[in-house]
Amino acid sequence: MCQARLYVVSTENRYKHVGAKERGVYRKTLRTRLLQDLKHTRRKVEEIIERENIWTVPNLLCMGRIVTSPFLSYLILSHDYQIALCLLAFAGLSDLADGWIARTWTSQASKLGSFLDPVADKLLVGTLFLSLAWVGLIPIPLTYLVIVRDVALVTAASYIRYRSLPPPKTLVRYFDPTHATVQLAPTLASKLNTGVQLTLVAGTLAAPIFNFVDHPVLQGLYYLTAFTTIAGGISYLFSKDTYKFLRKRKTPTRMSP
Repeated sequence: MCQARLYVVSTENRYKHVGAKERGVYRKTLRTRLLQDLKHTRRKVEEIIERENIWTVPNLLCMGRIVTSPFLSYLILSHDYQIALCLLAFAGLSDLADGWIARTWTSQASKLGSFLDPVADKLLVGTLFLSLAWVGLIPIPLTYLVIVRDVALVTAASYIRYRSLPPPKTLVRYFDPTHATVQLAPTLASKLNTGVQLTLVAGTLAAPIFNFVDHPVLQGLYYLTAFTTIAGGISYLFSKDTYKFLRKRKTPTRMSP
């Protein structure tokens, strides 16, 4: 708007000494500049409005689970299963707490959380499966199945984020967590799968502590985990409510002559 005003002032004197045809050209040019400035200002305002507070309690709990994952891996590889089990219990409680807080207090819910929560869960579960498979407590084929599915889901979420980003699509805007453009919603099968996976890794961690390695219950959990992992992945393909774009459609405005 300031640029348009300067342009108007700089052309006032010339405007007085031109004919009707030139005045029409000036009016058209000024109107074009004003429309461009208005559109640019509106885009900036809409972008600011879309930004959200990312420093919420649920998001901090999700970040805590992400930070916890490498420590859990180190404890498992060091065969320190008791501390690893306690740390896993803390991570599981934080997973329940962040969902409850986001549902109870709307001010604590965020679009970033819809991305961050499943990413934190998948990173935690993937780290646990890889570490437990390395020490021989979980079958390698089951670990491969879990990792492949999670990598596919993260790749799909990254593509959806790119697709939902309005132009200009830059790396800075893509990785800006305050610029929410899409909201994810896990399916019921996926939630069930996450619960089964965490139950399996908790039982597997407890097995060497309480001497029930290779127990039939654990073997049954292997098959149940494989089934829910496949079912959860398929559910994302057929669910229509998995993600929702947040960008509003722009309605064309007509300028009166």
